Amino acid sequence: MPNTFSKLYIHHVSAVKYRQALILPSFEEELYKYIVGIIKNLGQTPLQVNGMPDHIHIAARLRPDMAPATFVQKVKANSSKWINDQGFLPQRFNWQTGGGTFSVSRTHVDALRHYIKNQKAHHAKKSFRKEYLDILKRNEIEPDPDYLPDFFED
Repeated sequence: MPNTFSKLYIHHVSAVKYRQALILPSFEEELYKYIVGIIKNLGQTPLQVNGMPDHIHIAARLRPDMAPATFVQKVKANSSKWINDQGFLPQRFNWQTGGGTFSVSRTHVDALRHYIKNQKAHHAKKSFRKEYLDILKRNEIEPDPDYLPDFFED
């Protein structure tokens, strides 16, 4: 779009359907690289992709011609199809419906990238439930329990 200046940074969190720990070490790095490729193919800028066996974090810069909801839908649809086509799992892989997408100030992008890159160390100290609720609180979102991801660990 001519004469449009934009720097929209987002942090997206998606959980595996039923919070199953299906992102296995045997293919997680390939998955994260594949998601980086999806983001680039959408004409967007990947900043960091990482996660845990039951959820994923994505930091990206979006151009003004891509709505965040469309971006998330395309990343989730293409990545779940890829996982299923590769035959990594004996069962079908799906992401939970929804997730959390948050705007990020440019001044916080480096901290966000570091946070996402260090997910495994972070989750040695904090559950996904606590992490997700803290993110909502920091973004001044009062969560409706009916729309939270399934949490089974606490």
